[in-house]
Amino acid sequence: MAKPVSEEEIKSGGVAVERLRSLVERIERLEEERKALSSDIKDIYAEAKSAGFDPKVLRQLISIRKQEAAEVEEQETMLDIYRRALGM
Repeated sequence: MAKPVSEEEIKSGGVAVERLRSLVERIERLEEERKALSSDIKDIYAEAKSAGFDPKVLRQLISIRKQEAAEVEEQETMLDIYRRALGM
């Protein structure tokens, strides 16, 4: 059985206004949190750079740590093969 349509939904073209508003506000709140986190991460990379670490290498290291061990090993093996093929 279909849910009865409220008067507010009729006025808004059949859209559940409160549900829509709730979803939009949650997304906006998370976007703000993401923006703040991105800023915090940028600050940490700047701190690392001022301490003498290479931010580019740190990004690579973090990327590698996210991967499975077998995947990392396979990539390193292929990289080694390619380097030897190019005489590096």
